[in-house]
Amino acid sequence: METVIARTQSEVDTNEAVRSAVNALQAGDLVALPTETVYGLAADALNPASVEKIFAVKERPHFDPLIVHVHHKDAIRDVAEIPEEIKKTIVQLIETFWPGPLTLVLPRKPIISDLVTGGLDTVAVRQCDHPVFHRIIRNFSGPVAAPSANLFGRMSPTSAQAVMDQLEGRIPLIVDGGACSRGLESTIVKVEPGPAKPIITVLRPGPITEVELKKFGKVVFAERNEDVENASPEAPGMLENHYAPNKPLRLLTSPEEFSPEEGRRYALLSYRGQPRDGYLDSYEWDHVAVLSPGSGRVAEAGTRFFHVLRELDGMEEIDEIISEPMPDRGVGKAILDKLRKAAVKG
Repeated sequence: METVIARTQSEVDTNEAVRSAVNALQAGDLVALPTETVYGLAADALNPASVEKIFAVKERPHFDPLIVHVHHKDAIRDVAEIPEEIKKTIVQLIETFWPGPLTLVLPRKPIISDLVTGGLDTVAVRQCDHPVFHRIIRNFSGPVAAPSANLFGRMSPTSAQAVMDQLEGRIPLIVDGGACSRGLESTIVKVEPGPAKPIITVLRPGPITEVELKKFGKVVFAERNEDVENASPEAPGMLENHYAPNKPLRLLTSPEEFSPEEGRRYALLSYRGQPRDGYLDSYEWDHVAVLSPGSGRVAEAGTRFFHVLRELDGMEEIDEIISEPMPDRGVGKAILDKLRKAAVKG
C-alpha cells in the first residue's frame, strides 16, 4: 500500500486534504489526522470493520479501548450517557475544556460497539481542538475513533513525518497539519459522586492539570497497576508498558543511581539543562537534550517531549537514553507517567 501525505499549507491544499480524508473515512479506510495533542489514527467509530483496521495496523490488543472524537459538544449525547448525579460537573468540564485535550469516560450508548470500548460499559470521549481535524470530522458528520497514529507501545507521533516513519505502507493517507501544539496525549478523567464534592479521577495525566480540574471537584489519581497487562484498562494509555523508544531508556531518581558500562554510549534527557540539578556534570555524556532550556517550564517540556525523545532514539551514536526525573506537578505528572512506562522495556 502506498501512503500519501496530504499537505495543508494553503487553503487549496487544505480543502483537498479535507475532501480526501472525509472520502477515505466514508469508504471505511484509516486516516492519520493532526490533533493538538498527538497525531491520531482515525476510523469511522460506527463501522466495526473500519475500527478493526485500527487494531490490525497498530498491532494493538483488543482489550485496550479507543477514544471517540465528536465534532460538537452536544454530540457527546450521541455516544455516551451523562448520569444525572454527575451531569453538572460533566457540563462544567465540557464548557471549560472543550474543544481541547480533556477526555471524559462515561457510560456508553449501544451505538458504540464492544470493539471500540474494549468490552467496557464506558466510552472515552473528547472534542479535538485542531482546525484541520475539526473541519474533517464536521464534514464527516459522525464520531471517529482515533488513538495515537503509531505502532502499539511505541512513541506517539507529533508530526506527519513521525507517523510516516512508523506506519508507511500500512495506511493510505496522512493529513499533515503541522507539529502538534500540546505534544502530549489528552488528560483522561472519570467523574463520580462524592460525599461533599464530585470525585474526579485522573486515569491518564495530560495537558489539563490537577490545578485546573480541582475547581470542579476533588481530584485523585488512579493508582498504577503493575498487573494491568493482564486486565482490561479503564481508559487508553493505562497499560504499564507503553510510549517506548527503540533504544533502552532509564529513568533516574538521583544522579548517584547512574552506573555507566564501559564502552556504552549515553545520552542525557534533561529537564532544564542546569548543572545545579546534579545530572549535567555527573558524567561526560555523549549527547545532552534539554526539554525546557534554562527556565524549566513543564508545559514547554511536555510540548517538546516526544519530539526530543524521537531525535535521541534516532541517533546512531547513542546506545542508551538516561532521563532526569521531571517535576511531579502539572504537566510534569504526564511526562513522568510516560517516562516510567517507556522505561519498563529498558
